[in-house]
Amino acid sequence: MKKLSKIYLALIMLFLYAPIFVLIVFSFNTTKSHSVMSGFTLDWYVKLFGDKLIMRSLLNTIIVAVCASVSATILGTAAAVGISRMKKLPKAFILQCTNIPIINPEIVTGVSLMLLFVFFAARMNFEFGFATLIIAHITFNVPYVILNIMPRFRHMTPFIYDAAQDLGCSPVSAFFKVIMPEIMPGVLSGFLMSFTFSLDDFVVSYFTSGATSQTLPLTIYSMTRKQVSPKINALSTIIFVIVVAVLIIKNIIERRHTLSERSTIYE
Repeated sequence: MKKLSKIYLALIMLFLYAPIFVLIVFSFNTTKSHSVMSGFTLDWYVKLFGDKLIMRSLLNTIIVAVCASVSATILGTAAAVGISRMKKLPKAFILQCTNIPIINPEIVTGVSLMLLFVFFAARMNFEFGFATLIIAHITFNVPYVILNIMPRFRHMTPFIYDAAQDLGCSPVSAFFKVIMPEIMPGVLSGFLMSFTFSLDDFVVSYFTSGATSQTLPLTIYSMTRKQVSPKINALSTIIFVIVVAVLIIKNIIERRHTLSERSTIYE
């Protein structure tokens, strides 16, 4: 039975990661073929950094992802702290409302935000661009930050904040010295999730971006009408390696935090 479960798990992992490995392999192909490996080359990586359109789209994507994830992390952390101090019934209601944007189809979110921006654009005389794109990304990222942080409050001693104030800490000092270290793993997870979602979002970006704020997913989509260049394979490979490295670093930090918590308890 154990062997069968291991085989099943291996097949699932193969199904998930085989397309990525194929993409990585063909990013080193000497030709533009996506089915026949003709030889090994690094030319596509060199050409990638010389492509102004892709580099501009990548820069736009990174700017939007950083601004949206940082803003969403700050807003989501403040919201999670407020929700944790609520009574049981209002707290349950707010958490259910927080789940709605996550369950809601992304196309509904994109269209509704587009109509909202059109409504304000007609009255305030502004155009679609980085501002609308970042606001849209913040909107769908905040719920993920909240839901990553809330479990940390459930495992935290309820009166630790009040105890810190009784021992002489100011409210601000008590938050940053007592509460923040406890919820930091959730904050970090929420930030990384927000950054990842912003990095590869297509639907919401499609409806809320302007002509000067085209992100990488939109640029790749425009290429599918003809043929996707192997330079995109090279870029995807670089992004995949960076994401894996970030996840490894995140797990190491969380493991060290868990070990330090256990050592503190034993002491």
